[in-house]
Amino acid sequence: MVDIDPTEHDISELGPKVNDIEDVDELEAMLELEAESEDRVPVKTLIESRIETLTEDDGDVDEAVDVTEVSTADAANLIRNIDDPERLEELRDAEEAGEERDTVLRLIEQQLDSVLGSEDEEIEIEPPEEAHPHLDHPTADKEYVHSVEDGEYRDMWVYCETQGGELVDVSKELLGKARELMDEYNETYGVSASDASGGSEGERSDSSGGDENVVAVVIGSDIEGIAEEAIAYGADVAIYYDDPALERFRHKPYTEIYCDMARGAGHPYVREDRHEEEWRDYDEPRYVVFPATNNGRDLSALVQAELDSGLASDCSDLYIDDVVISNPAKTGGEGGKKRFERVLHMPRPDFSGFEYSTILCLDSPRREFHPQGASVIPGKFELPDPDYEREGQLIEHDLELDDDWLPVDIEEYDQLESGVDLTDHEVVVCVGRGIDRDPTRGIELGLELTDAFEDAAFGLTRGIITSSFQFDGHVESYTGEDRQIGESGQEVEPDLYIAAGVSGAIQHKVGCDESDTIVAINTDPDADIRDWSDYFVHGDLFEVLPNLIDALETGDAAEAIVDAGVPATGGETDD
Repeated sequence: MVDIDPTEHDISELGPKVNDIEDVDELEAMLELEAESEDRVPVKTLIESRIETLTEDDGDVDEAVDVTEVSTADAANLIRNIDDPERLEELRDAEEAGEERDTVLRLIEQQLDSVLGSEDEEIEIEPPEEAHPHLDHPTADKEYVHSVEDGEYRDMWVYCETQGGELVDVSKELLGKARELMDEYNETYGVSASDASGGSEGERSDSSGGDENVVAVVIGSDIEGIAEEAIAYGADVAIYYDDPALERFRHKPYTEIYCDMARGAGHPYVREDRHEEEWRDYDEPRYVVFPATNNGRDLSALVQAELDSGLASDCSDLYIDDVVISNPAKTGGEGGKKRFERVLHMPRPDFSGFEYSTILCLDSPRREFHPQGASVIPGKFELPDPDYEREGQLIEHDLELDDDWLPVDIEEYDQLESGVDLTDHEVVVCVGRGIDRDPTRGIELGLELTDAFEDAAFGLTRGIITSSFQFDGHVESYTGEDRQIGESGQEVEPDLYIAAGVSGAIQHKVGCDESDTIVAINTDPDADIRDWSDYFVHGDLFEVLPNLIDALETGDAAEAIVDAGVPATGGETDD
């Protein structure tokens, strides 16, 4: 019996779980379960890769051993050490006549390809512009974008987006996740001076070594205090650029400033007057992460294009691990395999929204792809608690703002008037990021509950507005910014305020705190909203709201609320 049944998880959830497993027998059992049930190729590949990683350094296995009498892991170890094609063919025949395990047969074929292919000269990879001259190649004429050769890379950089003079929640989430990842990274890799750079086997540099850091990047106006706050949320270094002209997000200057920050003093394409910095001595960051907000998506694409690297957008998770690749575009020839170390794995939903792919940004023989970059959907990571006693370095970036980057002067701006007025209603129903399991159904339930009252309005938290949730067309019109409740949205004072899936951040409290009665529904018994709500229902909104709607139809709503919840300062909640 396995602790983790792969058939009960999608691949985005399995990635971190599988990479925490050290027991090869457990992995083999999981592989068998998957093959007998869902039989998903990406999942089997993930498990097989972990098995291969664990068994890679186990030492030699006697070639005379019968492959059909050993486990998959031992077979993998045996096969990897055989260079004789005839012996490999014998093993293949024996396996086909015996257990006929797909994984073992695949490993034998891969080793055969590797052995036979190694006798040929390395394949020369022809640039696409030369291989296909009849096609349009817009990147062939790039003037300002340059990749690095034999570069030194360190640290994880987090772009911290601000709004209204405050860090948006997703920035805090990313800082917390980056802190977690880099703590694990430093513990796992034991970074030293000889190991500080690179992405693949054999790549090393003369970097200063030591633990690698979380670096917060803050750009805007009057943001030194925000940079200090980023340290409280997990950054070791907060580098900021402060200018009144950057009060609002501007594509050109934000991109130029970020890239200038990212390029170290020794970078081959850095500006001539760039001085050395005591806190870093590498060419570019190893990893960069951005919030997948409207502005974050724009900036991440622009920055990664300028730094000549790749980007995985709208990711749902992040983890760092080694990976073995046989793709000739990455290995430099047919039949070989190459081990890439410290790779940022970036699971993201496919276009269907039901399947996930894990994106890897790997160097190739022709060029290096760094920084490894991702943008992350808001709400996917826990919001960390700040530690205002935490120490870190605060760096103000030195760069002259070019007038050409600001061709338009913003004289004034205002938010367009909205057609939705949430004030002056007896009841307001608000849903938050707790609808993430089924966003469309969550909105539907909120609207159904609103319609069950005679005088009610439907609102949203900021987390919904900035999320990348995909909504069906019939509810999408109800998910606009004009329905936001909170400090940067509308303030409401109804007789009854129902908050479903709302965590209770102080910015949201400002928008509803004057309500006569506040009922909160949340799966987290320690959610902040419990501290300032009148009734707290510990439960899943997808189960509680339908019951509440039914109760309203029978006239028992008040009794249902009292039965389902307890006063927020009371004893245990009901499930």
